[in-house]
Amino acid sequence: MRIISGIYGGRRFEAPKNLQARPTTDIAKESLFNILQNRMDFDEVQALDLFGGTGAISFELLSRGAQKVTCVELGRQQQQFILKVAGELHIGHELNLVRGDVFKFLKSQAVVAPEGGCYDLIFADPPYALPELSTLPDIILQSNLLKPEGLFILEHGKDHNFADRTGFKELRTYGAVHFSLFTKEM
Repeated sequence: MRIISGIYGGRRFEAPKNLQARPTTDIAKESLFNILQNRMDFDEVQALDLFGGTGAISFELLSRGAQKVTCVELGRQQQQFILKVAGELHIGHELNLVRGDVFKFLKSQAVVAPEGGCYDLIFADPPYALPELSTLPDIILQSNLLKPEGLFILEHGKDHNFADRTGFKELRTYGAVHFSLFTKEM
């Protein structure tokens, strides 16, 4: 895993060989962050990283100056790797690591989320074969989790098409990686 830019830019971390994660490729991640850099000021971003895996997206956001990132990951081994990297980078309260099921987390947070939303950016990189993957845009956009000007990005494979969904704005494709971008309709 490589952090591309920002204060931790260029740092590399070797994930354990048996880690059950499919990290976003460097090319796709760099392209995505080039898009985001033109759309938001990272210094003001509060972000939610769902299905955190190696934590690559969370660390990239923090490296670029995000105020706070909440990373949700169910796997114990993935969580231990994220904590290890956070320790090596001396990241403290800026990273809130939650070990748990993403859908249970979203349900619990939607109940307590303020009307104006919590997050400027929500990123989800679920397993491409996850049966509930297609429900994520509706769950996110129908909750109060995303701020009115916020952006939800769903990473997925070629078998999913979200163009007809409410809030869908665009699709970006980088090899086998597809990013569907959504905003909350007001």
